[in-house]
Amino acid sequence: MAFLTHLLVCTFGMGSWVAINGLWVELPLLVTELPEGWYLPSYLTVVIQLANIGPLLITLLHHFRPGCLSEVPIIFTVLGVGTVACTLFAFLWNVTSWVLGGHHSIAFLVLTFFLALVDCTSSVTFLPFMSRLPTHYLTTFFVGEGLSGLLPALVALAQGSGLTTCVNVTETSGTTQNPETTRAMDTSQGAGSTLVSELAGTAAQVVHLESRYLPAHFSPLVFFLLLSFMMACCLVAFFFLQHQHKHWEASTEDLLASQITLQPIRPHKEKDLGPPGPEDSGKGQEPPEEKTAPCHPARLTFIYLLVAFVNALTNGVLPSVQTYSCLSYGPVAYHLSATLSSMANPLACFLSMFLPNRSLPFLGVLALLGTGFGAYNMAMAVMSPCPLMQGHWGGEVLIVVSWVLFIGCLSYVKPAVLSLGQLKGRSPPQGPVPMTNTWKLGPFKVRPVPKVTEPVVGSWEAEPSM
Repeated sequence: MAFLTHLLVCTFGMGSWVAINGLWVELPLLVTELPEGWYLPSYLTVVIQLANIGPLLITLLHHFRPGCLSEVPIIFTVLGVGTVACTLFAFLWNVTSWVLGGHHSIAFLVLTFFLALVDCTSSVTFLPFMSRLPTHYLTTFFVGEGLSGLLPALVALAQGSGLTTCVNVTETSGTTQNPETTRAMDTSQGAGSTLVSELAGTAAQVVHLESRYLPAHFSPLVFFLLLSFMMACCLVAFFFLQHQHKHWEASTEDLLASQITLQPIRPHKEKDLGPPGPEDSGKGQEPPEEKTAPCHPARLTFIYLLVAFVNALTNGVLPSVQTYSCLSYGPVAYHLSATLSSMANPLACFLSMFLPNRSLPFLGVLALLGTGFGAYNMAMAVMSPCPLMQGHWGGEVLIVVSWVLFIGCLSYVKPAVLSLGQLKGRSPPQGPVPMTNTWKLGPFKVRPVPKVTEPVVGSWEAEPSM
């Protein structure tokens, strides 16, 4: 039964961000098909940030109308909308409309808003529901949340989306060349181009390299149908998890109603002789109160700041510049960093489950270490398209390892902070809803709008600046 519960919790957690993560990993293929082109990441960033209206409304309702919302119907609605939106994505992702003098992917952007609304709202509804379960299931939930990024990334790698290759392209100019002009142009073209000319008076042929996108192994329709299947699995898992939770509550009520309290056998003292009075009989029947360790305001402030800071780096700042920090080292380094860093997320959650460490100084040092790797990644993005050790295998290894350790360190901090005993079972001011709102606050305030230019990779042609 415990294994089944862990499986349901993991599947339930997978549905938290699987839709938006799948949309981002499919982006290299979509930008070649949709009219927005390289402006598409900027559109998605703005639309996703607008979807934070969902968590904001829930926060206001919790503040002004405490107890008016129940997580269960909201979660069912959220997962149902996400499943339907992913299914519609499969058939409407390339439908365009004529707006403001040009073709725009209105259906794509509207469905993106609903998917972002689903995933953003899940952050302030899934965790409050998880607070009803025992604490050790919270780490399993974060493992599922990590799989929400890993599984779409693996599907995208199998699809081959965004992969490019260099091909030789021969262009024939219509002008007449003489031998002197031919030799001069041959020298100026460099190693990436070759000028072929026969006798004077014939057309000159220029051979150069161009980057071409390889055809995907399967279409975006299949990819979005797989995403809708994942969302449907999450919906089914939550249904059984909710049913199991009700069964636990019923079992607990029956047990408490029929339990018999046995007093320990001990020798009676002088003052204990005689029939028990009303005060004595009431003492043994009072249930023991749960003792909660006091949480100092400074400690609680540090926890909230750490939550916002870690989430800002992992969900806001660094993912938007991963292309610029990795693609300058080549497509292999980019795909390895994206895939292995996605694998590091659930692996770190597994380590947090089997090797837990809830010491705040340790978590602070680990967050500082992950921030150092993130600073290196950001520095390489700023230096793109000419980062350090470009063209050397050591630079490729270093950028991949840096991204893996950045995600791994901060992914360990996430479940460790949220599963602290001081955050469990507290009143609303210190409960799960404010904590998840702090989790959302980080990327909402500091996520940059990424550039829409393609970094130069070797001798490939760069996309012009927008």
